[in-house]
Amino acid sequence: MDLLLILGAALWGGAIGMFIPRPAYRFSVAPDEHWQTRCPEGHLIGGWVGLARCRECGGRAYGPSTPLVALATALVCAALAAATGTRPEMGVWLLVAPLGVLLAVVDFTVQRLPDVLTLSLAGAALVLLVGAAAAPENAGDWLTALYGALALGGGYFVLFLINPNGMGFGDVKLALGLGAVLGWYGWGALLLGTFAGFLFGGLYGLGLVVVRRAGRKTSMPFGPFLIAGAFVGLLIGAYAA
Repeated sequence: MDLLLILGAALWGGAIGMFIPRPAYRFSVAPDEHWQTRCPEGHLIGGWVGLARCRECGGRAYGPSTPLVALATALVCAALAAATGTRPEMGVWLLVAPLGVLLAVVDFTVQRLPDVLTLSLAGAALVLLVGAAAAPENAGDWLTALYGALALGGGYFVLFLINPNGMGFGDVKLALGLGAVLGWYGWGALLLGTFAGFLFGGLYGLGLVVVRRAGRKTSMPFGPFLIAGAFVGLLIGAYAA
């Protein structure tokens, strides 16, 4: 049963992951620009849902690699299913995980976390967890998820005020959603996921400095590492629950 659950989650992640590159490409613009409406060759892109392929270009792909994004989403969903099992919150994780992958891809591409995505993540997590909290055999607490969202968002806001160049306001809004999912499993998972995010970001920045691709004042996307850290904290929290 567990193997079927994991395979099903992987199939879900792989299938939904195939549709992430198109919105990722459209969202990957500078802060003052409108969402991308044309492929690299200038042909109009119709809608947000669908494969990232341009008919006018003979079906040529654009944006991030579809196989790579689909594989990453499949692995994320499979790992969450393996750690969570059949508990009701697993459905929540499978629904919000692709949004986290989309945010990570966009931020890594253009160092931007669109409000429509970060606030949707926070809202979806809190609303969906209400249903999980009402279902039997759940392993979390909705109030702690809410407090976690407020605490992590507030903490990141303080860091933003202290050093706006080191912490973007998009990261503050991202913290609301990450705090909610981590807080579901308690303060330990929240602290672990937060620490892991800073650790991953620090190691990445150090690596860039070592290979001389960045300096001390070089800006870098922080969102992907916050999301990766939250993923680790969520896995451990789900497994230990």
